[in-house]
Amino acid sequence: MSAMANDFSVEEAVRRLLGHVDPQPGREGLEQTPRRFKRFLEEFLQPTPFEVTTFASDGYDEMVVQRGIAFYSLCEHHLLPFFGEVAIAYIPEARVVGLSKLARTLDHFSRRLQNQERITVQVADFLAEQLQPKGVAVQLTARHLCMEMRGIQKPGTVTTTSCVRGIFKSDPRTRNEFLQLASSN
Repeated sequence: MSAMANDFSVEEAVRRLLGHVDPQPGREGLEQTPRRFKRFLEEFLQPTPFEVTTFASDGYDEMVVQRGIAFYSLCEHHLLPFFGEVAIAYIPEARVVGLSKLARTLDHFSRRLQNQERITVQVADFLAEQLQPKGVAVQLTARHLCMEMRGIQKPGTVTTTSCVRGIFKSDPRTRNEFLQLASSN
């Protein structure tokens, strides 16, 4: 992991942190915590690389919507998790994308130190660039533990962000259709 290839040991840094936050940092329950935390960072912050697989649309030019895609990320301001669900839509021009690639795109941008607004824009811009569709829409709904556990401490608060490109931006009917489909059960 390039971001962690510094001159210090992640495990040693975690041991030192535990010495500051726990009166018994050497106890059995914490003995393997530095190793486990390092492994978590290595696994979580390095999602599996993928290639965007596309296929001829064969004339299909209606909205493709995938919703309920779970995601997890780490708040870059507090290093606490935020998580939720995403709806992604696009209207093909000449190509459609393999459906798993929508979720993989989301993982690619969320599994790093992030903020919700940036993930929303990055996913939309990436898909717009890769697919060259008539339009792309992305909606993230998330709970932020930095808001629930500290600061204002408001459990269950949900934040929604959206980003629209192409016809989703220029045509209110198309945008409304997406929003209705994204929120339907």
